[in-house]
Amino acid sequence: MPVHIENLKGVAFLAYPETLAFLKAELKQRFGLGDNARFNCYGDIVCLEDIEGIFSSPDPEKIAPQELPYWARTTLLKPFILHFDSIGEAAGALKGIQRNWAPYQYQSFRRASLIQDKLPYINLKPRKFPVEIPQSPIGVYTLIDDKTILASAVTSSFIPAGRIEFVEDHENPPSRAYLKIQESLTMARLLFGAELPGPESRCFEAGACPGGWTWVLVNLGSKVYAVDRAELAPSLMADPLVTFQAHDAFTLKPEDIGKCDWVFSDVICYPERLLEWIKVWLDSGLTKNMICTIKMQGEIDYEVVKQFAAIPDSRVVHLNYNKHELTWIHCER
Repeated sequence: MPVHIENLKGVAFLAYPETLAFLKAELKQRFGLGDNARFNCYGDIVCLEDIEGIFSSPDPEKIAPQELPYWARTTLLKPFILHFDSIGEAAGALKGIQRNWAPYQYQSFRRASLIQDKLPYINLKPRKFPVEIPQSPIGVYTLIDDKTILASAVTSSFIPAGRIEFVEDHENPPSRAYLKIQESLTMARLLFGAELPGPESRCFEAGACPGGWTWVLVNLGSKVYAVDRAELAPSLMADPLVTFQAHDAFTLKPEDIGKCDWVFSDVICYPERLLEWIKVWLDSGLTKNMICTIKMQGEIDYEVVKQFAAIPDSRVVHLNYNKHELTWIHCER
């Protein structure tokens, strides 16, 4: 049988690892899809055929990024089914559509690897921070059986298959939370063109203990005003770039801290309290850049999350290194 392409209706969402249940729940709770909604699932991919009335535009390519599900690492905006007989046919058909393709695989791993080997090279390895993501179109494909591919050349992310991994440092950071700030700063750069904190930057971190985020910032050369009830790791307490204050960070006023290039929070608190604290900082005019983790208490309240997303010059995202939480990124251009 010759190579055959069948265009599909709607869009398809690729969930982050182990978050498929969150994605399905979001589609029901945030987007109001009932139990009768037609979902076709392939591994962590959820295909949604009928998108009329769900998004502001019936054209998938015109859907605003902030309208897409937070728990989808990328959205396949123009999905199609590719039928083929040989590995060469599959790779040739994909290359005939565009250059860059990233795999997502949940089965037929060997066959998928052989197809990927025949496609133009893209970097699928863990990255060393800091990294800049090229803003080049990149498609996603997956084998749903040995002779059938589900794919889309048009996706919502410039990151291969929507998921970034970093080369991990298992010795120096005081906690694995450092990976979250590395990813969120990478996203701030990608989404807003923001400059990373550097030697000329002054940063404020609320709830800094044990210091995973502070560790990243001082390694970028930034001065950090770190506040928590408990002290940071000894190496950070002795670092000349770190000023530490033992206090409840949320009870300090922005005027107590002073002007900051960046404000960070990975504090465990109710989203409503975080939102109130963020607004105080933004109203103060003492910072233009903020990154905060929205910690979830039980079931996600998407009405509250909507208030974070509505703040100008900001985006709510789910990071690869988030767990049951979202991240709010604000960068004034």
